[in-house]
Amino acid sequence: MNKYYFIFAVSLLSLAACSQPDSENRIERSHTNQIESYYTCSMHPQVKEDKPGKCPICHMNLTKIEVDPETEMTHADHNKSKEVEKDIWYCKQFPEITSNEKATCPVDGTDMILKPKLNKAAQIVATIKLQKSQLDHFKPAFFPVTTMMMDKKVRLLGTVLQSEKKESSIPARIDGRVEKVYVQSTGSFIKVGDPVVDLYSPVLITAGEEYLIARKSFERNKSNEFQKLFKQSEERLKQWGIKNFQYELWYAQGKVPSSITIYSNASGIVQKYHTSVGRYFKEGQNLFELSDLSEVWVEMDVYEHDSALVSLGQKVQLEFTALPGEVLEGVVDFVNPVLDPDSRTLKVRTTIKNDKGLLKPGMVADATLNIELRGHPLVVPRSAVIDTGKRKVVWVQTGPNKFQAKEIHAGYESQGYIEILHGLSEKENVVMDGNFLLDAQAQLFGGYEDMKGTGSGGHNH
Repeated sequence: MNKYYFIFAVSLLSLAACSQPDSENRIERSHTNQIESYYTCSMHPQVKEDKPGKCPICHMNLTKIEVDPETEMTHADHNKSKEVEKDIWYCKQFPEITSNEKATCPVDGTDMILKPKLNKAAQIVATIKLQKSQLDHFKPAFFPVTTMMMDKKVRLLGTVLQSEKKESSIPARIDGRVEKVYVQSTGSFIKVGDPVVDLYSPVLITAGEEYLIARKSFERNKSNEFQKLFKQSEERLKQWGIKNFQYELWYAQGKVPSSITIYSNASGIVQKYHTSVGRYFKEGQNLFELSDLSEVWVEMDVYEHDSALVSLGQKVQLEFTALPGEVLEGVVDFVNPVLDPDSRTLKVRTTIKNDKGLLKPGMVADATLNIELRGHPLVVPRSAVIDTGKRKVVWVQTGPNKFQAKEIHAGYESQGYIEILHGLSEKENVVMDGNFLLDAQAQLFGGYEDMKGTGSGGHNH
């Protein structure tokens, strides 16, 4: 009897001894499940070791990191977190009017059009849950995603050019030889009626003499035939640029001079000077080429990323060094249909009044193009967007201490705000001050999806 009792007692002691370590291990594993720790390098967060040591890349001391496993999201959680873009219809002529279902435009009664989907899901690329101790030192600023009317001011550099519309010339209307030149040089200003050259032209002299004969004949007999010849000869002289007072003087003197003065039929500054004494000219050859600077062009360069915003009729403000404190206004009246392949810019132009002649070709202008963007897009502050070069990320608050990083498609930027094409919904709270701390936290602890298991950082700044 005692023998069996002894064997039973030994068995109980053995079971107790074996069960004690298991109980301790369960307690330790329970504690471990609450807080996991590993050692990593502050310069190379992809390095993770289970004990202290040196970084195998840069040989710095490894730092101990404790992580709450609740902050980790499973792959299934990420799949659930994708937000499918909703169908949106809009009015063709009034794109700011939208509807969540197909309908008729309330303004013009036309069928609304389905907005193309550029991004079928807003991808959540990271999730972070901050500890209470971290929240004590983290004071973020939030901005609720909202819609607004956007306008954009595009700064441009312009150059004053002479207007081709105001270019003119003084041609030789009949063959002849220049006997005298009244215009001093290139750059001289000529106005309508100013004498430009004295011309010796046998054809013109003959036409003048025919005029005198026809007029005298008409005044003697008053016949219709002589009147017709008289009017024809007079009209011929006018077409060749002879003024009324000239042939009246010829008639009074009874003769045509051998050298006949030619007067300007246009006003402007001499740009090209082709005339010299003794030179022969054929009919149609230019004596002088003029440029009228009462109106000038200002040609501006628009960079490629803003080229789609420019259109005819947009207002532009111009400032010139030669006119300090004065702002001139113009309207875009020409947009080049072809982009310059070398400078990657688009040429646009406006016409400016220059009655006082203060603006000279070649002057530089600082231009501001005011563009009103259509519709009321979703916007966030510029500071809320982290642009890595490969993608744009915005951090969104999902709980008191939970944050998600969403990849977005951004549109135009204006006055500190960025248009959100896809990735966010109205009234979501985005982090606009403190998002870089969340970004660093996500990279350090492997919060980015594309950082897990790749051995590289989530993105490069």
